[in-house]
Amino acid sequence: MTDILHTIQRWLADPTVVRMIEVIIGLLILSIVFRVLGQILPRQVQDTDLRYRIRKMIGLVGYGVMALLIIVIFSDSLRQLTVIFGVVGAGIAFALQEVIASFAGWTAISLGQFYKTGDRVQLGGIMGDVIDISPLRTTLMECGDWVKADLYNGRIVRIANSFVFKEPVFNYSGDFPFVWDEIVVPVRHGSDYRLARSILQQVVEEVAGSYIAPAKAEWSRMTHKYLIEDARIEPFVTLIANDNWLEFTVRYVVDYKKRRVTKDHLFTRILEELDATDRRVELASTTVELVAAPAFSVKLEPRSNGNQPAA
Repeated sequence: MTDILHTIQRWLADPTVVRMIEVIIGLLILSIVFRVLGQILPRQVQDTDLRYRIRKMIGLVGYGVMALLIIVIFSDSLRQLTVIFGVVGAGIAFALQEVIASFAGWTAISLGQFYKTGDRVQLGGIMGDVIDISPLRTTLMECGDWVKADLYNGRIVRIANSFVFKEPVFNYSGDFPFVWDEIVVPVRHGSDYRLARSILQQVVEEVAGSYIAPAKAEWSRMTHKYLIEDARIEPFVTLIANDNWLEFTVRYVVDYKKRRVTKDHLFTRILEELDATDRRVELASTTVELVAAPAFSVKLEPRSNGNQPAA
């Protein structure tokens, strides 16, 4: 027992050990304080986006205060620990290179405007809405996969932030929160193609016309920010005639989260309008026309009837 007490006294006589104990106690206290703040303060805010930002800010301030505490406590002996920190730091950097790359990716995401919470992105081949950005990972609510169109499938995916340095980042809602979409409508040969074009143009302007004004405003800001041409925002219809049918393509701008709903509305209105044309315009389907057939030679042989009596 005496030896243990002497050992403890010898450790406590070492200033470095005392500082380590102070750091551990200080970090525990700060961790508890900022954890409590992170639970209490966001509850006082009703706005979801602001509440999320307050929670993230409390975490960042907590990490900063902890780092400042360590620097203050070891400020007198930092020179003595420089060599030790250098050797240990090199080993840690090699072992945790992916973690360091993810933290660097988080810095790039925060400062480089790759994306922010609420954006719809595609990272590493996975598409979804960004619901959280931490120093190491980006969390997505996944869209697609076994679910068609851009709808949630219920999976939450966490992707290392280092992906921003390795693969392209597709942002569906960054500077321009709209996307161009198309539908293809096949019409039978012999139909009134002028009437068909008029109906499709009328329907797409009716369904997607509300997106034209806001999309033009956003695109105008894009042309001032980037070296990009002034694209056509208004919906339009194009025609291609092939061997099977007249193929109309309807192109329009739509909110990136409403592609599926808009397509459903478009096709419903198109079918209603085509039904009212009294077969002047009919949708086409795949048909096969037999142009010619080879000659067949058929030889029939009489069947023997074993029940007939012999002559």
